[in-house]
Amino acid sequence: MQYYTYILKSKKDNSYYIGYTQDLIKRIKEHNKGLSKFTKSRRFYILVFKKEFKTRKEAIKYERYLKSLKKRMYLEKIISSSN
Repeated sequence: MQYYTYILKSKKDNSYYIGYTQDLIKRIKEHNKGLSKFTKSRRFYILVFKKEFKTRKEAIKYERYLKSLKKRMYLEKIISSSN
């Protein structure tokens, strides 16, 4: 089974949302349908980063790391280096 840590970018205000999931396509659709209370007001989103992990624990650990980055420029550096 695979897990993903991902970053979405809001088309509305260019903010980022960081999360993890097993089913990336389904999760993005849920965000764009407004089914997540944290992202509902900033719809619509595009996927700008994803990283695959073998375990849920690894995906959560990386998600927490990304959320711990205090400056937007560090997050954008990670995003740009993945493309």
